[in-house]
Amino acid sequence: MIEWIAFIALILGALFVLVSAIGLLRLPDLFMRMHATTKTTSLGITLMLIGVIVAFPTWTVVLKGLLIIAFTFLTTPLGAHMISKAGHLLGIKKWDRYVRDDLSER
Repeated sequence: MIEWIAFIALILGALFVLVSAIGLLRLPDLFMRMHATTKTTSLGITLMLIGVIVAFPTWTVVLKGLLIIAFTFLTTPLGAHMISKAGHLLGIKKWDRYVRDDLSER
């Protein structure tokens, strides 16, 4: 039963990372691509690490896995914010169907 839980978590994590890669290729501009790579990849990495933790439940693997998950969720939003702010300040071309830009007045 534990092998199946680990298998399902690893497969779901890999699928989320695949969706992230497809989004990186298919979405039209920096801001949408950044959103696809940060949101789905964080969840994919978390699911894969949960699968590894379930498959190899030693205290070192559990500790390292939980630390990686924590640092991923702490650093990914900050990195995404900095990339989007730099892209906006540099004047990176946006998709022409955007309805609203809250930073355009600044």
